[in-house]
Amino acid sequence: MDTRAGGPGDDGEESRGRRDLERLRLVAKLFDAAFAIPGTKWRFGIDALFGLVPGLGDIAGALVGVYALRVARNLRVPQVVQLHMLMNIALDALIGMIPILGDLFDFAFQAQTRNLALLDRWMDSPRRTTRRSRAGVILIPLAIVVVFATLTALGVWLLVKLFQWVGGLF
Repeated sequence: MDTRAGGPGDDGEESRGRRDLERLRLVAKLFDAAFAIPGTKWRFGIDALFGLVPGLGDIAGALVGVYALRVARNLRVPQVVQLHMLMNIALDALIGMIPILGDLFDFAFQAQTRNLALLDRWMDSPRRTTRRSRAGVILIPLAIVVVFATLTALGVWLLVKLFQWVGGLF
């Protein structure tokens, strides 16, 4: 028995969720993989182009992410998988705020494609994907803390070096 549907009257809602999933598939491709770099397997989308304008890429990414969460909700995806999707969006937005590094991260991470893959895996194997998302819910915040701790340590180190250099001038 399929545990994703809520009952006999939910066929319309589930079919709407599947249509929304196909729409999300098109948006994710446009956003993350619409263009190819000739001679390589690397792809990028309009997210990388929007990222060149400060704030625009982050806002556009968040809007697509909210749509992906709505699709997940319509498909009755478990909350832990939705939380995993939300963490992908948050990680993309947080690191995306860092000039240059954020643009490179957006190019490599492709949050929309990751969330679409997460939904596809859940459609194919709901229990396994739910279990794996529980692990992701622990690892993603840990990764965020490590990244920001590293950046903070680097900033402090650079500040100390700057003061040493200025002190050496006198």
